[in-house]
Amino acid sequence: MALVVRPARAEDLPRAQQLVTRSINDLTVRHGFGPIATPRPADFQAFCLRDDPRGLWLADDAGDVAGFAMSWVCDRLWFPAELFVAPGRQGQGIGDQLLRRTLAQASQAGASEKCLITFAFNLVSQGLYVRHGLLPRVPIHLCRVERESLALQTRGAAFRATPIEQTGADLDALRKLDAAALGIAREKHHRYLLGDASIKGVFLNDGGGRVGYAYIAATGHIGPMAVMHGDAMPGAFRTALDIAAAGQGKQVSVFVPGTSAALAVAVELGMRFALPMVLMSAGEHGDWTRYLPRNPGFM
Repeated sequence: MALVVRPARAEDLPRAQQLVTRSINDLTVRHGFGPIATPRPADFQAFCLRDDPRGLWLADDAGDVAGFAMSWVCDRLWFPAELFVAPGRQGQGIGDQLLRRTLAQASQAGASEKCLITFAFNLVSQGLYVRHGLLPRVPIHLCRVERESLALQTRGAAFRATPIEQTGADLDALRKLDAAALGIAREKHHRYLLGDASIKGVFLNDGGGRVGYAYIAATGHIGPMAVMHGDAMPGAFRTALDIAAAGQGKQVSVFVPGTSAALAVAVELGMRFALPMVLMSAGEHGDWTRYLPRNPGFM
């Protein structure tokens, strides 16, 4: 039976995520970073499938998963969150077929902006995206530090943190912050994060009101995070780090764009660069001095 690229179904997602984990580790091991991915529930993938199934595609080879792609649309932004081909199946045109299917979602949804985050050392993948008009724009670094080490350096939060609630007023405040940082609204993604009991969402407040928001996972991972003005980022980032340092996670981690003032704070506090990523886009998108992504799939 020939390989078939078809819409993904809910029952496909666990096997698709196994492929994603295997493909990521194959790539990072080959480039000297060791295995970095562990199997996780396909919760966000299932959310995206329910929201807009046009963005999820599977390359099926007689029951074997040869490739998987997932993209989502928010407002006018199309974002390919995952595109992976099984180890040993690269170079067969599978990735190009998957990307073309997800690109159709962008045109169908009327998304005028396109961007993604991928591994900086995955030159084959970058070549595929460049052929489709997405160019490398901003380096992004995964930074990590042992939580106990970070806790010894906390100096008191620069801003006051207050919980985000799923109210109309709070969602409107999030919409304004996202508009300032990214130029788009992401209400459905905020609702997704706020429904996860393992993630704490907070507004960051100075004397004049809300200057940003941050999400901190129980694992110690920070993101997404946004501020209204770039000059608020250092203080906002320190506040998020203080919250993470007071948690129970073994490490504190965060993805930091190379253009962000948060990067200097991360280095000052002993965070190490663990993995190089890169933002690629079809044009200028967002102000990455004001935004820290959650991960390469969520943005």
